[in-house]
Amino acid sequence: MVSRLVRLNVLLMLLALLGSWVFSGMCSVSYDRNAIIVNGQRRILVSGSIHYPRSTPEMWPDLIQKAKEGGVDVIQTYVFWNGHEPEQGKYYFEERYDLVKFIKIVHQAGLYVHLRVGPYACAEWNFGGFPVWLKYVPGISFRTDNEPFKSAMQKFTTKIVNMMKAERLYESQGGPIILSQIENEYGPIEKRLGEPGKSYSDWAAKMALDLGTGVPWVMCKQDDAPDPVINTCNGFYCDYFSPNKAYKPKIWTEAWTAWFTEFGGPIPYRPVEDLAFGVAKFIQNGGSFINYYMYHGGTNFGRTAGGPFIATSYDYDAPLDEFGLLRQPKWGHLKDLHRAIKLCEPALVSGDPTVTSLGNFQEVRFVAIPEQST
Repeated sequence: MVSRLVRLNVLLMLLALLGSWVFSGMCSVSYDRNAIIVNGQRRILVSGSIHYPRSTPEMWPDLIQKAKEGGVDVIQTYVFWNGHEPEQGKYYFEERYDLVKFIKIVHQAGLYVHLRVGPYACAEWNFGGFPVWLKYVPGISFRTDNEPFKSAMQKFTTKIVNMMKAERLYESQGGPIILSQIENEYGPIEKRLGEPGKSYSDWAAKMALDLGTGVPWVMCKQDDAPDPVINTCNGFYCDYFSPNKAYKPKIWTEAWTAWFTEFGGPIPYRPVEDLAFGVAKFIQNGGSFINYYMYHGGTNFGRTAGGPFIATSYDYDAPLDEFGLLRQPKWGHLKDLHRAIKLCEPALVSGDPTVTSLGNFQEVRFVAIPEQST
């Protein structure tokens, strides 16, 4: 009887270990030159920016569901430091700033998350997302090799990452977050600052990596992003872009659906045919992750609008308009494009195509689809 119980306990322990091994093996994010690899599978990922403070919690489920129906796999958002720490050391994560709730709704919808921690966001947001109290920290100089700034930035970034870990929201924990971003469009600033800028960007990358999220980090518009951080492209077109190392995937973090609205200026508009052409050309040239900035722009509530003459509307001529309604034909046209891309996904992520020219501005790209194991 005792020996049978011992054997049963050993068997249960082995099953538990096996289950743990399978679970940890299934929940992983990595990358190679062809694509982001989620749970062992290369993916063509379509992402859309929806900023949680630019809508209301009541709107979030509908916005996310409409994005999913439009062929979106990932929801991308910044983290807004001044909304979460309006006074130094006093944090706020409620109502429109309930970041955890927003991410959990995305997860419930079966979508992934790209969390752009920053914590500098720009985003046409007041003070670029920096809290006003930060300006009055003695000896501070923003976004450079400055100890008071780095200390404050590291403290907030660590708080956000630890909050995500505590809620088990990283894909490595079974959650939806598959990518994170540190800093934001820092490359041009670094060039202007020289060595202090370079030291700061290297520090920021190392600081982020040391937080151990279990998912890759990216730095947008940062050509010298240190390994293993992935440098990415922002712009109206990114088919020309190549990452700084051959083994990194080609990621478009901001495909601008149009532009922000300024008081006294024209209402921004980008034809969907032009946007779709840019996306298709990016994918054709080896791109594997594309994010629409914005997919739903929403509203700059209160005094959150940043920069001179930025309007309260952040509509951005996005596929979902300021009020969360479908903008046609943009939403539907892009949905059809996403369906076509997904049909070609196995070939697109399998390797380099054979290119045959058909004359001026015409070519055929051929990729053999690998045989599927049974």
